[in-house]
Amino acid sequence: MAGPGWTELIALAAAFAIAVIATPAGISGAVLLLPFQVSVLGTPSPAVTPTNLLYNVIATPAALYRYRRQHQAAGRLGALLTAGTLPGVIAGSVIRVVLLPGPRIFALVVAAVMLPLGAWLAATRPGRHSGARRPARQIPAPALIILACAVGCVGGIYGIGGGSILSPVLIGSGRPAAEVAPAALASTLVTSIAGVATFTILSASHHGPVAPDWPTGIALGLGGLAGAYTGARLQARVPDLLIRRVVGILAIAIAARYLSSGLR
Repeated sequence: MAGPGWTELIALAAAFAIAVIATPAGISGAVLLLPFQVSVLGTPSPAVTPTNLLYNVIATPAALYRYRRQHQAAGRLGALLTAGTLPGVIAGSVIRVVLLPGPRIFALVVAAVMLPLGAWLAATRPGRHSGARRPARQIPAPALIILACAVGCVGGIYGIGGGSILSPVLIGSGRPAAEVAPAALASTLVTSIAGVATFTILSASHHGPVAPDWPTGIALGLGGLAGAYTGARLQARVPDLLIRRVVGILAIAIAARYLSSGLR
C-alpha cells in the first residue's frame, strides 16, 4: 500500500493509462482497476466496490461528451442497456453488503465467461461486407435487457461497470465498436451513480468500510476523466479489428486474474 499522497498520485496515473486503452471499446476501465486497488492501493473491502463505481461516475462523462461531438450517441441501444443495468446494480449493491463478503465464487464465474469470450474476440475477425450489407446478429431486446440486468447486478456487487462485460458480448455479436462504446458507457454512468448512492445509504446502517473511499475514488476518476476523453478521441482513428483484438486481450487478462484469485 502506498503512503499518504502517493496513493492518489498512483491512482491518477494508473486510471489515465487504463482509460485510454479501454474507452475505445466501450469499457470504463473499472474492471482492471478493481484488482489494482486491492493489490496496490490497499483499498479495503467492500469499500473497493463503491470506490470503483465512483471512478465511473467521474471518468465516464468525458468519453460520452467526446462521442457526442463525434456524432456517436447512445441511442436506443443505450436505453435498453440502462433499463436492465439500473435495477441490477441496486440489487447487486445490497447483495454485496448483506450476503457476499467474499469474492471467490464471483471470480470463478467471471473467469468462466470472460476467458472463452476473450479468446473468441482475439482470434476472429469482424465480418467483411461486400455488396449487400449483412445485418449484425443482434440480441433480441427482451434478452438484452435480461442480460443487462444480470450484468448490472454483477457490477453492483464488484463495481466493475456493466460495459466491461456487455461491450465484448455486443461487439462479438457483430455490432460495430462505434455503436457499442457510447451505449455501454452511458449505461455504466447511470448505474454507477445509482450504485454509489446505494452504498452510501447502506453505510449508514452497516459497520465497517462500506462507503466509497472518496479521496482514492476522486483521484481515480480524474485520471480516468482525462484518459477516457483521450481514448474516445482516438477511437475514430483506430480500426475495428484492432479494437476487437484489444478487447479480446483485455478479457483474457481479466479472466486470468480472476481465475488465479478464485483458485487460491
